[in-house]
Amino acid sequence: MHLQSEPLLIVISGTSGAGKDSVIKALQQRGLPIHFVVTATSRPKRPNEVEGVDYLFVTRQRFEEMIANDELIEHAVVYGEYKGVPRQQVMEALASGKDVVLRVDVQGALTLRKQFPQAVLIFLSAEDLQEVAARLESRSTEEAEELRRRLDTAQWELEHLCDFDYWVVNRRGQLQQTVDILIAIIQAEHHRICRQRGLP
Repeated sequence: MHLQSEPLLIVISGTSGAGKDSVIKALQQRGLPIHFVVTATSRPKRPNEVEGVDYLFVTRQRFEEMIANDELIEHAVVYGEYKGVPRQQVMEALASGKDVVLRVDVQGALTLRKQFPQAVLIFLSAEDLQEVAARLESRSTEEAEELRRRLDTAQWELEHLCDFDYWVVNRRGQLQQTVDILIAIIQAEHHRICRQRGLP
């Protein structure tokens, strides 16, 4: 009897300042056969960001067209700007047999769980809220009011830990160890009995 595991939909979420972007970039550098979904957003591009790599940067009007045309698996308003997951990217990658990794906020992850009960939800965080604040302050991309809003949101997000399958702490200076843990989770999920049978 030949068994082959179905491709995984891996959702990486968590608090602001947890290092989600850095973790995903480090995971990409491992050269695994994984499709990394590029999220669409209506917010302006930051100086260090690359179109089509970090995000798909679109106008608010275009984003609203994508919503109206059902081109997004999930979308939300995050800190006053749209963010969403392009449907075609995800479905084509899964159909090709590749695992799919996408990065969304906690609200988006909970929405995806309803659509894809078999998705693997991973919550990424810093050690604590003090570390989240320190990382956000060092980024220097938020004003004081925005920083406070992100910290309040992080508190709410941490209250939803139990809605996720895994919790991974991305400790300062231990990026590669964090990536090792994510790879171990992906490998383990491919060996779950119910997944081998195509069940959630």
